[in-house]
Amino acid sequence: MKFDAKGFVRPGRFNNSSNILGIMIAFIIMSLILSIATTSFLKPANLLNVIQQISINFTLAIGMSFIILLGGIDLSVGSNVALSGLIMAILMKQMMLPVWVSIVIGILVACLIGFLNGFMITFFSLPPFIATLGMMSIARGLAYTITAGQPIYTFPPAFTAITGRVFGIPLATILIMVVLFLIASYVLRYTPYGRSFYAIGGNRNCAKLSGISVKKIEASAYILSGFCCGVAAMILTSRLDSAVPTNAEGSELDAIAAVVIGGISMSGGEGSISGTLIGALIIGVIANGMNLLYVPQGAQRVVKGLIILLAVIIDVLRRRKKD
Repeated sequence: MKFDAKGFVRPGRFNNSSNILGIMIAFIIMSLILSIATTSFLKPANLLNVIQQISINFTLAIGMSFIILLGGIDLSVGSNVALSGLIMAILMKQMMLPVWVSIVIGILVACLIGFLNGFMITFFSLPPFIATLGMMSIARGLAYTITAGQPIYTFPPAFTAITGRVFGIPLATILIMVVLFLIASYVLRYTPYGRSFYAIGGNRNCAKLSGISVKKIEASAYILSGFCCGVAAMILTSRLDSAVPTNAEGSELDAIAAVVIGGISMSGGEGSISGTLIGALIIGVIANGMNLLYVPQGAQRVVKGLIILLAVIIDVLRRRKKD
C-alpha cells in the first residue's frame, strides 16, 4: 500500500479499470444472450422497467459500497428501508403532515439507524456483522410493531409522482440515481474524505498512523448507508403506493451482490462506484431475464446465490495473485 504526502492512498491505486472492463464485457454478453433468448428483453418498455427496478438496489448499493470499502458490512439495510418507509407513510396518512416533511423525517430515521450501527461498531467495538444483524432484527420488529403488521396504502399524488413517468420514462427516479452516482463517485475519487475509505480498507493501522480518524470515518459510512436506505424507502414506497413491514426483505443481499460483482473487494480498499453501478445492472438484468423466461423463484434465488459466491471467489483469487 502506497500513501501520498498527506497520508492518503494515491488516487490511481484503485482505479481497477481492467476489472470494470471485464465486468462490462460480462454485462454485454449477458444482455446479448437474453436478447436472443427472449424477444421482449430489448423492448424499450422492458429496459425502462429494468432501470426502475434497479433504482432501489443501486441506491442501497451506493451506501454499501462505502461500508465494504472499509472492510465492513451492513445487514440492516432491508429492515431500515421497511421501517423508514412506514414512518413516511404514517406521517403522511395518519398525521397528515406535508409530503416533504414526511420524507425528511423518514430519511432522518434511516440515518439514525445508521448512526446506531456505527456507534455500536466504533464505540463498543462490535463486529459489523453482529451489530447490523441485531439492528436488522430490531428495525424489522419495530416495522411490524408500529403498524401491527398491517399495510398502509394510497398516498398523496405529490408522493407517488416521485416514481411517476413522463412520456413513459421514470425521470425523477433516473435523476435521483444519477445525482447519487455523481456525488458518490466524486467524493471517493477526488476528496481526502473519500480516499480515506481506501486507506482504511487497505491497511487500517497504517491509515491510523497517517492521521486518519478511523472511527469517525467508519461511523460516517454507516450514516451514509442509512441515508441511502431512506432515499430507497422513498422510492420503493412511492412506486408501490403502499408501505408494509415486509418491504425490502432480502434487499441487503442484492446490495452486497451488486457491490461485490462490481469489483469492490470484500476485504476492503479496492473498487469504485462505477463498478457498483454495473453490478446493480447485472443483478437487475439477470432478475428481469429470468422473469421473462418464467424461471421459478426458487431457481432464481439459487442463481443469485451462485453469482455472489462466484464473485467472492474471483475476488479472493485476485487478491491472492496480487499478494
